[in-house]
Amino acid sequence: MPLTDSGFFTLKLCTALGCGLVAGAFFAFSTFVMKALGQQPTAQGIATMQSINITVINPWFMGVLFGTAVGCLVLVAFSFTKGNQPGAKYLLLGSLLYLLGTILVTIAFNVPLNDALAAVKPDSAEGAALWAKYLTNWTLWNHVRTAAALAAAALLTISLKS
Repeated sequence: MPLTDSGFFTLKLCTALGCGLVAGAFFAFSTFVMKALGQQPTAQGIATMQSINITVINPWFMGVLFGTAVGCLVLVAFSFTKGNQPGAKYLLLGSLLYLLGTILVTIAFNVPLNDALAAVKPDSAEGAALWAKYLTNWTLWNHVRTAAALAAAALLTISLKS
């Protein structure tokens, strides 16, 4: 069943909003959540982040994070059918930016760091050594995915006018 003009607009809008929502969640972690966790006693910071990493796996957050990725995949396909039409390059760039800069970075960098953190006891020497690196590395990659999701939201928003 072909997508109507209004359906296509709705897909672009919902995907742009999803990118913005994800960017906002990641922005919060980059700008104050990780700093607050780093100011806690090490065992408490680790235990809290371990809890966050469990509770973040819920239908609401995962639905937005990966539902937006599905929207981006569809928009990538549509961008190729739009050729040189206005907005096609914004669809392609915005969608790829989200898929590569947000989803791929999450899978390749943030999730493995989370898995390593999950494997340590919060009050162990191993946990303390990992925590110091985790705070820096996880936050760095979170900055990347925040910027990617925000830029994707902007580019997809620009594509709405076409």
